[in-house]
Amino acid sequence: MAKGDVHTVPHGEGWANKVEGNKQVSNTAATKAEAQKSGREMAVKRDAEHLVHKKDGTIGERNTYPRSRDPRKSRG
Repeated sequence: MAKGDVHTVPHGEGWANKVEGNKQVSNTAATKAEAQKSGREMAVKRDAEHLVHKKDGTIGERNTYPRSRDPRKSRG
């Protein structure tokens, strides 16, 4: 993973986005959907990967922006 990838993670009672390599979260949200939306926007702006974690902390979803950087050849 490249430095600067965006992780949407459980944070306290809500969710947060954290950029890889940073010690603090970039933003927080009450719901996973809200955090996921802002995390995706951050990843698109950074041409980075967006990793969405499950409540237990494991990675549940992974999206690469721009798609041309995606190591997989299929859409997903």
